[in-house]
Amino acid sequence: MALRAAFSKLTLQSSVRQISSTSISRLQVTPILCAEPLKKKKKLDPQIIKQREDRRKKKLEKQIRRLEKNARQLKPIEELEIPLTLLDEKDKRTRKLLPLSDKDLETRALLTKKWAKYKHQQKVSDFQTIDRLLQSQNKALDELRKESEELYQEAIQQDMALLPVTIKGPVATPPIKNYVSPDGDYIHENKKWD
Repeated sequence: MALRAAFSKLTLQSSVRQISSTSISRLQVTPILCAEPLKKKKKLDPQIIKQREDRRKKKLEKQIRRLEKNARQLKPIEELEIPLTLLDEKDKRTRKLLPLSDKDLETRALLTKKWAKYKHQQKVSDFQTIDRLLQSQNKALDELRKESEELYQEAIQQDMALLPVTIKGPVATPPIKNYVSPDGDYIHENKKWD
């Protein structure tokens, strides 16, 4: 019985503590520190270390030789470089195309000729359309000149509202003597070259 009374007092006190704001502010939690002892470094054979360094040196020397070989080429743009893995896989990736038969070659030649003829006819018809438009424009201007010289002069004036262009200075500049144009030089924003 005494145990039951003590237990009820504890539950009453704990419920009161949960409601009060002072007990929450006193509650402190420390972070869990998960630590383990450091792993021992494995002792490598000095021969293996030397082999690794030799491989690294050979790789660097090979890259230096490649750069010296291509010294006159322009600075590389990384986005345009072909990855070495693709160069290695070139033989796997190239398609083995069968040679075209005589019939296929003949149809392709005929298609090429038809296309050239079509494009030529299209060009000729464009020129004819332009000629007809110019002739009708000239004919209309001649008729207008017969009617009134003032209206004709107004019609041949340039409409500056259609072409809002203002040009200042000489139209063509003379060439600069002994000027050497830059040969493919550019400013690469992402990476600085030394």
